[in-house]
Amino acid sequence: MYTITIDLGGTIIKTGLVSGGEVIASVRLDTDASKGWVASLPRLENAIRDLLSQQGVARTQLSGVGLAFPGLVDPKASRVLSTNGKYDDARDFDLQGWARTQWGVPFYIDNDARLAVLGEWYRGAAAGCNNVVMVTIGTGIGTGVIIDGKVLYGPHFQAGSLGGHFVLDYKGRRCSCGNIGCIETLASSFFLPAIIREHPELSDAFKREAAAYDFRELFRLSRQGHPEATLLRNECMDVWAAAVITYIHAYDPEIVVIGGGIAKSGDILFPYIAKKVDELAWCPSGAVRIVGAALGDRAALAGLDYCLTAHS
Repeated sequence: MYTITIDLGGTIIKTGLVSGGEVIASVRLDTDASKGWVASLPRLENAIRDLLSQQGVARTQLSGVGLAFPGLVDPKASRVLSTNGKYDDARDFDLQGWARTQWGVPFYIDNDARLAVLGEWYRGAAAGCNNVVMVTIGTGIGTGVIIDGKVLYGPHFQAGSLGGHFVLDYKGRRCSCGNIGCIETLASSFFLPAIIREHPELSDAFKREAAAYDFRELFRLSRQGHPEATLLRNECMDVWAAAVITYIHAYDPEIVVIGGGIAKSGDILFPYIAKKVDELAWCPSGAVRIVGAALGDRAALAGLDYCLTAHS
């Protein structure tokens, strides 16, 4: 049996065909989350049909459809609770009905970072650990938490998943969530152009190109010795390190898994954060391991397969 797994990102939708925890095949679609969920459906449905056809999988071999969503989700009711400018129309959409109509199978939905930590715990970097924090760094910053072998939800399904909106600078920039000084406002792709334009130590020439920079470019320029890129890169790494230390103090994990596009620069990032954690985190019981996501951008797909299998 197979599951269809869908991971909604701000600019990319990843869809996978999964069996036994292994992603058999996958496809990536460019998207614009601000245009909504319904606008993305025709291309998504066609991509899934093509995926099934290419792999020779019939609808009768499907056991479920799962969706990793970038917002607050009630997985018990299969309902989107709150969004933040991404796929806002999904709140009023009958997701279960859609899955039944299109594929005739059960449907499961959860927060994307929560599913990513499940995937890494299930078959990735955190396998064998019972207390895990995962941080996904990209357009925004997401977190998922496992404590004593159980995923953290809370009564309103937001516990553990709002790590990007912990406050590090209460006098800082206003976040898209409405709060002030969130971690995302200090070191995320969404806010990077504003961070560059408002930085007092960067040159006017560097600021004029603010829209052209992403974290991959900053790390690339820094490797070449570019002083302004290095300054900005190190400040962002300091923010991420402070965030990880806060998560360690809040959740007491034995391992922190870092995922998202930034993990491709893990040779620099992971030792940097590990050093900061060793120096600054209050961990009398021993150092917390800092590792990269073993499943890469497929972690949430594996997490969905785990949940669909568990609920079947």
